[in-house]
Amino acid sequence: MSEPASDKPQEPVVLLAQVTKFYRKGAQEVRALDGIDLRIEPPGMVAIVGPSGSGKSSLLHMIGAMDRPTGGEIVVANRRLAALGDADLTAFRRQTVGFVFQTFNLIPNLTALENVMLPMEFNGVDKRERGRRALVLLERVGLRARATHRPGELSGGEQQRVAIARALANDPPLVLADEPTGNLDSKTGQLIYELLEEIARERTVIVVTHAEPLAQRAKRVIHIQDGRLVQ
Repeated sequence: MSEPASDKPQEPVVLLAQVTKFYRKGAQEVRALDGIDLRIEPPGMVAIVGPSGSGKSSLLHMIGAMDRPTGGEIVVANRRLAALGDADLTAFRRQTVGFVFQTFNLIPNLTALENVMLPMEFNGVDKRERGRRALVLLERVGLRARATHRPGELSGGEQQRVAIARALANDPPLVLADEPTGNLDSKTGQLIYELLEEIARERTVIVVTHAEPLAQRAKRVIHIQDGRLVQ
């Protein structure tokens, strides 16, 4: 006899409680984030949208441990970020979070294959396994044939696909994408949307975007304005 389905809530991959981030700009205090409460369950794509300067990227940086909050609590993949020292935060970013940036951030003198292998090298994976897995990931994003090309020999869309493969190198449960189609034309952006949507079937993808078509693909849209979540 099968077990009945459980009504127990799914464990969140991201949990924020009253998170604030304040900056000093001369005599002025800038509230980039102002009392953010947020819970995100896996898997699926979540879009963060809002006007320029609303706090979208600041929120993504807090979730990815690229910056520390002024106050509040952040838990990601059951790790309480405030309890982690610098070395543990580096390991957390390497193992738990994959990053995709608007400007791709590929290393120009490395090939596509070497760029994808790099996070695994930092994570202690042996060279043969790094190469094998990097080829699998490039195959997944449709670029195995471009494995030996450097970023300058690739189109913008191809560079972003390499960046997505690199974000998956250590198989993180969470992928954070900051305006991933901001430097791409609409047709190429559509291919990136579809790739992120496919990845979001197996893990959580959080996307900061101004692109309405990408936001419409998300299972959930989070609106932020003046550092606060709005309905």
